Amino acid sequence: MSQNPEKIRLDKWLWAARFYKTRSLAAEEIGRNRVQVNEQAAKPAREVKVGDKIQLRQGAGLNLTQTTVIVKILSPVRGPAPVARTLYEETPESIQAREAHREKRRIMNEPATSIEDGRPTKRDRRKLSQWERWSASLDD
Repeated sequence: MSQNPEKIRLDKWLWAARFYKTRSLAAEEIGRNRVQVNEQAAKPAREVKVGDKIQLRQGAGLNLTQTTVIVKILSPVRGPAPVARTLYEETPESIQAREAHREKRRIMNEPATSIEDGRPTKRDRRKLSQWERWSASLDD
């Protein structure tokens, strides 16, 4: 098999470019419609060629990031990370959106910091349960 084919399977390229740890994870994410090629839904066996625009959604919840890359080199072999980064070029819009997302997450409050006293003690829970049982209609 040649080292620089003209076309390669999408799941294999995503694995080689180190977007996913295994090919099966790449195929699973493609199956969940989290990967688009040239703004179209893709399947794992779709062939990718140089110049294709790939959009990926990775993470979940607050960590959800959208990345758009342009395929520069095709490689069927997974190599070291510095080599994998040469397989694609991230678009300027994607870089800008990623930086804005990173800054937004940095500025956001950590939910755990709003807890000042920690978990209620047994005594606190008893006081709360007594307070919740009290009703204004009983005093009427």
